[in-house]
Amino acid sequence: MTFVVTTPSFSGPVELLLQLISRHELDVLEVALSPIVDEFVATLRDETLHLDVEELSEFLLIAAILLEMKSQRLLPGRDSAEPDEEFVGWEERDVLLARLLELRTYSALADAFVSLFERANRAFPRLRGIDDGFVVHPPDLLAGVTTAQLAGAYLRGIEEKPVPVVRLNHVTVDAVTVAETVVALAQTLPTMGRLSFRSLTAGLSTRIEIIVHFLALLELCKLGHINLGQGSTFGDVQIEWLNESLGLEIGKVDSYEG
Repeated sequence: MTFVVTTPSFSGPVELLLQLISRHELDVLEVALSPIVDEFVATLRDETLHLDVEELSEFLLIAAILLEMKSQRLLPGRDSAEPDEEFVGWEERDVLLARLLELRTYSALADAFVSLFERANRAFPRLRGIDDGFVVHPPDLLAGVTTAQLAGAYLRGIEEKPVPVVRLNHVTVDAVTVAETVVALAQTLPTMGRLSFRSLTAGLSTRIEIIVHFLALLELCKLGHINLGQGSTFGDVQIEWLNESLGLEIGKVDSYEG
């Protein structure tokens, strides 16, 4: 819906009124705003009309702009100037501001030069140098070096360097397998009765042998030949042979390298 206003100097849509005033084709002082406001209030009171909120807000915006423009023309002072003259003032202000910033830059640069001059005044140059008869002779790096020595150094530099080899023949590795230990325990445990893991490994001297014996016991327990128990927390592990027959299925035993 377009609001049509009627005044002594204008009659038509309110948007057109704003355009004419903005293009200086109509003086805002010659337009009476009170009839426009009265028509708007009367339109709001008409219950037969269904008004859109966007159209109402647009009319309020145009009315506010017209009121501001007319108040600026009516009130004396700086705002009474023409828009073009006001823009000219803004351009002059920008030029003055740019010159002020330029002058501040030159002033800061002058202060920096003054600081450098003051620091240079505290330095004193050396007035006396090396005597005229003093001559520095650089050392001859090839003094006493023969061509044969140079050739030998060249050959040593281009010869192929041997690849370093790490020899392990002095290192002794004890290979203990879980499979062999399982077979050995299957032959000895039936005759030893109930015993603890501590007593079983009492004669072992290396850590790897104790670990392999423990893994071998787990394999025998998994196959159902022994029973492992512990009476208390952190107590000794008790071993008990369950199968009276010595026949052991070696194929079911996993082989581990100790």
